Formats: sequence, structure tokens, C-alpha cells
Amino acid sequence: MSGFDENPFGEPSVNDPFADPAVRKAASSIPNRGIDDYNPFADQPGGASSQVRGASNPPIYGGTASTAQQPAMLQTSSQEAPPPTYVRSPQQTIPQSSSGMFSPTSQPPNEAWKRTEQDMGTAYYPRRNNWPPLPEKCCVQPCFYQDIDVEIQPDFQKIVRQLYYLWIFHGVILLLNVVGGFAEMIAYGAPTTFGLGILYLILFTPFSFVCWFRPAYQAFKNDSSFNFMVFFFIFFFQTVVTVIQSIGIPGSGTCGIITAIATFSPSAKDMFIGTLLLCIAIAFIVAATGDVILLIKVHNIYRSSGASVSKAQAEFTTTFLRNEHVQNAASNVAATAVRAQVNNMTQPRY
Repeated sequence: MSGFDENPFGEPSVNDPFADPAVRKAASSIPNRGIDDYNPFADQPGGASSQVRGASNPPIYGGTASTAQQPAMLQTSSQEAPPPTYVRSPQQTIPQSSSGMFSPTSQPPNEAWKRTEQDMGTAYYPRRNNWPPLPEKCCVQPCFYQDIDVEIQPDFQKIVRQLYYLWIFHGVILLLNVVGGFAEMIAYGAPTTFGLGILYLILFTPFSFVCWFRPAYQAFKNDSSFNFMVFFFIFFFQTVVTVIQSIGIPGSGTCGIITAIATFSPSAKDMFIGTLLLCIAIAFIVAATGDVILLIKVHNIYRSSGASVSKAQAEFTTTFLRNEHVQNAASNVAATAVRAQVNNMTQPRY
């Protein structure tokens, strides 16, 4: 029976590697450690032999043991580390804060304004009025902004300059008319031409600029059919008035052809005054001729640009009737009329 196994129902041990006595001895020598006590750095050569704190080896507080077994702590220095600096990219740089002041991280004011101007496509500062050209210390400041080279297209700059020079020429003629009226008053004691000449100079010079040159300027600037219509309507009457002034009807206040011819006589004084008045009359004729020529030129440009009366009516509806000031004035007039009508209805009748 010695050749049989002690347990016939157990696993055979013929090829069992764990049946070797050396293997059994090595397996029995390994201590049975739990997961909480496992320290992978405990058996390293030259490493620290301190045990890892766990469930089986809790830290000890109090006494000398706690001092020796406390974990290492980093000592904080009194000088704190500086905060990290962030640099904005050019796209993230804000040129101006909400309070209107430039932040320290923003760009210099001049470069920020330049960048803003480039992004917006327009000037940062509003354009100041430059016409009429008056000194800064004058009590009256310019009322309009005018720059033909900037605001008018190159194709129309020539015709706009011609209109501007024609307006200046009209002003110079009215000033010469005052001089001729003054000479006539000194020579013959007739103050009518001199007085009416001053009135024409004061009224016609600014009103002609506002009533027909500025509409023509705005028409060529914005391609406005409405401004073209205003220009044609007023400039036509300007031409008629200039023709009448060149005729020189006695008592009309202008030195025209009739007035100059009536002044001529063999005396030297009459010859001088007659020649002066004749030159003024010729200037009126030149101005009337210029009015007719430029009226025809502007009308040809108007017809070739595709403008029409219907476009002028549409612009008048969109720009004038929808203007806030015009609507407020119309509403005030309507309210006044309604109140007047109500007062008339509520008044007792006897």
C-alpha cells in the first residue's frame, strides 16, 4: 500500500510545482500583508525605512513620538510669489474703458484713436464748420462745412467750383453796385441806387448762397433729386433778377445799361460816372450769361444722372416730412388749431 497516495480522492502531486520543498519554504517565509500596509518604497535600497501610515499604523499625537512621526511640512516664506502677468493681443486690447479713461494695459490714446478711426472708417472727431472763413476770436462762428475736393466726386468738382465762383462774382457785382450808387449820390444827389444797393448786398449775398449754391452742393454730394429741384427753382429766379439788374430800370436800385446811358454827357464828371456805371452794367450782363450757361450744364447733368421728379418727391417724403423737428412743428400747429377750435365752440353765444 505504500505505492498509493494517502488520499486517493485528492489532486495528484506528480507534476505539482508547489510540491517542491524549496518552493513551499519560500512561500511560507513571505509575510501576509494587507492592502493598507503595503509600501512599495519600503524595500528600495538606500530609501527611507519609515513605515507608511495606514489603518494598521495610525499616526501618534502627543509626546515625542508625534514629533518624530509627523509628516514633513513645507514652510511658507514671508514673500509671496508675484501674480502672473497677462499680455493682451492687439485684437483684445480695449482702447478706452467704459468710464471714458484709458486703462493702463491699453494702447496710447493717439494709437487707440487711430485704430478706432480705421475700424469705423470715419474720423473720430466731428468735422468743424469752416465756412465762412472767420477768425477764431470772431463773435460769429462758421455755419457750414465745405470741402469740394473731399465731399464732391471728381467728375463734378469742376461744375461745383464754377457755381461757387459765380456766387462770388455776384457778390462782387453787388458791392460794385453800391460803389456806383454812392458815386451817383455824390454827383447828382440821388440816394435811391445807393440805399437799395446796400439792401441788395445784405440780402442777396447770403440768401443766394443758402438758397441755390448749397442745394447744388448737396445735390452733387449726395446725388439728391430734391436738392436739384430746389436749385433749378431758385436759380431760375436768380437768372431773371440778374437780367433785370443788367437792364438798369431807373429807380430799381441797380446800375444797368439804361442808367449808364442816361448819365453820359459831354462833361468830364458825367463821362467818368457814366463809364463806371457802364462797367457795372456789363458785369451784370456777364453774370446773367454765366447763370444761363451753368443752368443748362447742371440741367444736362441732372438728366443724365437718372434723377426725376418722382425721386425728388420720394426724397422729400423720407427726409423732410419724417424729420423730427418738422413733425414736432406740425403737431404743435395742429394742436394749436384744435385748441382754438375748441375754444370757439365752448364760448357762449349771445
